[in-house]
Amino acid sequence: MDDVADSAPEREEAPDPATEPGFDLGGGSAAPAADTGYRVLARKYRPTTFDDLVGQEAMVRTLSNAFESGRIAHAFMLTGVRGVGKTTTARILARALNYTKADGDKPTIELHDFGEHCEAIMESRHQDVLEMDAASRTGIDDIREIIESVRYNPVSARYKVYIIDEVHMLSKAAFNGLLKTLEEPPEHVKFIFATTEIRKVPVTVLSRCQRFDLRRLSAEELMGLLKKVADKESVAIEDAALGLLARAAEGSARDGLSLLDQGIAHGAGTIKEEDVRDMLGLADRARVFDLFDLVMKGDIAPALAELRDQYDAGADPAVVLSDLAELTHWLTRLKLAESAADDMTVTETERVRGQEMAKALPVRVLSRTWQMLLKGIGEVQGAAKPIAAAEMILVRLAYVADQPSPEELVAKLKDQPAGAGAGGSTPNMGGAPNGGARASLGGGGAAQAVGQSQPQGQPEPARAPEFRAYADVIAYAKSQRDIRLAHLMESGLRLVHFEKGRIEVNVVHGDNSVAGQLAEKLRQWTGERWLVSISKAEGAPTLRQQKETRRDELHLEVQGDPLVKAALDAFPGAKIKNVVEPELLGPAPAEGESTKDEDAD
Repeated sequence: MDDVADSAPEREEAPDPATEPGFDLGGGSAAPAADTGYRVLARKYRPTTFDDLVGQEAMVRTLSNAFESGRIAHAFMLTGVRGVGKTTTARILARALNYTKADGDKPTIELHDFGEHCEAIMESRHQDVLEMDAASRTGIDDIREIIESVRYNPVSARYKVYIIDEVHMLSKAAFNGLLKTLEEPPEHVKFIFATTEIRKVPVTVLSRCQRFDLRRLSAEELMGLLKKVADKESVAIEDAALGLLARAAEGSARDGLSLLDQGIAHGAGTIKEEDVRDMLGLADRARVFDLFDLVMKGDIAPALAELRDQYDAGADPAVVLSDLAELTHWLTRLKLAESAADDMTVTETERVRGQEMAKALPVRVLSRTWQMLLKGIGEVQGAAKPIAAAEMILVRLAYVADQPSPEELVAKLKDQPAGAGAGGSTPNMGGAPNGGARASLGGGGAAQAVGQSQPQGQPEPARAPEFRAYADVIAYAKSQRDIRLAHLMESGLRLVHFEKGRIEVNVVHGDNSVAGQLAEKLRQWTGERWLVSISKAEGAPTLRQQKETRRDELHLEVQGDPLVKAALDAFPGAKIKNVVEPELLGPAPAEGESTKDEDAD
């Protein structure tokens, strides 16, 4: 279960069980276990009222308006990351629904004093507020117990409240079994669900609930919470240490309080920045800046020495690279948004130094560094020797740090004389020796070798294609990656007449606009004017039809071959799958030859 930890420290006397009893549909209250003497901070300072919740003002305002107007939903869905207060919010909500006192007997969120049922509800032992952990009870049988029990009135409270934690773990059958009861529950029943995986909850369930998204706590909110708790515990803590703890908690109040608890034990009552760094395995923030600066300057030897010193001091190589990635992200934000400098978890020295670095480093360098560090962190985590892998990552970063940018390369090339390369020699951009064979498209779409050597430094002028047959046009269209036109010519047009400069076709599939498209393409390819016209004559079959006809003929010929018959007889059930012929269509018609009333072009 996701116990809440985001609390304000004013209510140290809040009751809290040493153990949490399971879901008991049979009623009856479980007596709390004997106090063992010490409670962790995350349990000791658990909120007991809506005022104690930190960072959830939007939810509190919505509930306040709903309770005042009497528009209280019958089902609530609480979602958010771990440790932001889902389960404790559910208990506080159950307390508000069943709040009963001498001077007031109605649901309210004004819970300044404990009412008749408050203590038992907050200790998870009230017979009318039933909690179930869906992570361990996922089946339809567990939900069937709830369905059967909802028809009974509460024993002593106003409402019978069902709190189901990690509801996304329920099976599909369990969700389906709950739907009808969830949509039309009795007036004395309320449902409160909590989950960290809201996307795994069926939409049919979500649509029947009033949803509240409990947000992560900001670094400032976490620092304020931890500071109040530390003062309440009479623990001295440095502001820099607070910032480290708040960053490590990643928006979770419970994680922050657990880390504070660990820090108090580590520092023996006084928490300093270096103590927190040792506890979390972090490198000194100033040393992270130093390492990043060395890498960006390309000074790999001092950078490797600095990494090794941090490693010898106990820093985890993966954590060091994570710190570098975090610094890269922060510098990028500084460069693009000046408001990033207002981060309370950053010291003044770091802020000044970071602004200087952000001005000196372009965004492309920071973006490239970010990508390389992200990949490097995974490599370090999976490496047999993490320190060696981390050193290789720094070598990569330092190597590319002084690489010229694309803009600088273009400027350098523009400054060189035309045709001049490094050392005054002419570069061979083609990758082949000067005077080598070149290829051009000749008749029939085949490449013809030209053995004539060109003068050094003078490229061979491009030659226009020469089309002697309809098939040559299709082959050239495919070579130019004009697949749409090639497919249309091959499957949608019947050739009626072909000669140089003029083509006459019958359109089988498509519209007559293909004539203009083909004529324009031929003009672009050859530099000459071509006339393409649409004819009503039937013309020859399309090239695809000719290929299919020829393939069928080949199948018949092969089936009559004695050797093939013998092979088929030797292997009963064998079939001829395909017949391959080097050239399916045979020779193309000569230039100017008409194909009218012929079976093939």
